[in-house]
Amino acid sequence: MLETLGLIAGSGWAAGLNIYLVTLILGLGGRAGWVDVPMVLQRTDVLIVSGVLYLIEFAADKIPYLDNVWDALHTAVRPLGAAALGYVIAGESSSIAAAVGAVIAGSLALGSHSAKATTRAAVNTSPEPFSNIFLSLFEDGLVAGLVALAVSYPLIAIVLVVILAVLGVWLTVRLLGAVRRMWARWAARLNGT
Repeated sequence: MLETLGLIAGSGWAAGLNIYLVTLILGLGGRAGWVDVPMVLQRTDVLIVSGVLYLIEFAADKIPYLDNVWDALHTAVRPLGAAALGYVIAGESSSIAAAVGAVIAGSLALGSHSAKATTRAAVNTSPEPFSNIFLSLFEDGLVAGLVALAVSYPLIAIVLVVILAVLGVWLTVRLLGAVRRMWARWAARLNGT
């Protein structure tokens, strides 16, 4: 039970940053025997599709403003994909557990996706591209590390996800306000006031 909850929480939150990398790690980990995940995640077609989409996201995430468009397109994809992962991971339990797993994973993904999207919008105001590259690599490392932690130490992963979720809400609120103020200043300049 704890292992399943840790995997649902860790992969759910991480999927809000990069659903394709989470799916790829879980599928490859299942194939290697490192983690007990449903066979659907280990299928060759699922691994190929998630690998190709991860490579596309890897490139898109490094380009200022293209990453904002990519994030906007994934506002529904990441939480729904995380909900599907949560459902599949918890699915070997009762149907109520699968539904709860879907809700938990989807909600966590929506929170982390919101933090990622607002952080990217704020970072894109800097004129240099290196911050995007660094932030994208940091996110991918965080995804891989959190999924590995959820597999090996589920209780620690749950505690970390709770902390990350609270920090994500705080960061989203703070950055959203900063982005709105920046847009208001730009609009005022364009209107000549």
